[in-house]
Amino acid sequence: MVVAAMLQNPSVIKWLGGLEPAWKLLDIDSFSGLREPPSPNGSAIQLAADLTDEELKSSPIGRNAKAFLDKTAQPSGLKLTATGNLSRAAVADMIDVFNWPDFYKDNHLRLNKVINEPDFLPLFFIRHIAQFAKLVHRRKGHMKTTAAGRTMIEHPEALQAVLFHTAFWHMDLGDLGRGLHGGWPHGDIGIVLWSLSVAANDWQSRERLCRLCTVPIKGVLDATWDTGSLAMEANVLRPLLWFGLLELKQETIEGDKLNRRKLYRKSPLFDRFCAFNVTLEGTANHRH
Repeated sequence: MVVAAMLQNPSVIKWLGGLEPAWKLLDIDSFSGLREPPSPNGSAIQLAADLTDEELKSSPIGRNAKAFLDKTAQPSGLKLTATGNLSRAAVADMIDVFNWPDFYKDNHLRLNKVINEPDFLPLFFIRHIAQFAKLVHRRKGHMKTTAAGRTMIEHPEALQAVLFHTAFWHMDLGDLGRGLHGGWPHGDIGIVLWSLSVAANDWQSRERLCRLCTVPIKGVLDATWDTGSLAMEANVLRPLLWFGLLELKQETIEGDKLNRRKLYRKSPLFDRFCAFNVTLEGTANHRH
């Protein structure tokens, strides 16, 4: 059993509330292996780099990153401000191009007379991933596509894998959760992804997925209210939704007219995109 001593800790038992985490099934080598980044050969997790056009379109980040690269590949690129953000004109141009779930341009414009790049999270997030992955760079006051970015335009089947690997294994996504618990459970994303692969076949709440799929830390266990589930949603579930790997539905809560219960499950793209090579505890020849 993986980290058996942890599961006997009274604080962990209380936090789990009778649930058993999915990663309990893993043998120690697989548990450790999932803490390593994916690679094409020999790793515990591999990412598909051969998505079809339709599969890429099912990922909000995938399809909009392709549109962003197409724009930055134009001779003029996208104009930047002196502080390095995209200009308001460039943002307005991209808002017309982006196709993002639950984003309604007219509503956004009613609330904001002008829209700066940080105000439009989909563009802000994609631009930073693309820049971190060296698919775009700043050049003479404009954001332009690099040679690697042009390769992604010509071969978009690998774009999702490049952006996903960059976002989850090289970037700090803690700002999505406003630094809550230092970006946890981002550091265990491989373990979380495998756990989701077996635990998120049906609709589940963020609270349940948090307990089934994460390895708790002291700050989560000691919190006076369930901040762990908030961090799980902000740093993992929501980005996976943006990458098209999860689906979301919202249900009414009896007696609560303001809030709705969010439920998540795997999308068809999840198992197509993420492959795992792990052994379960007590089944030496069983690979998942």
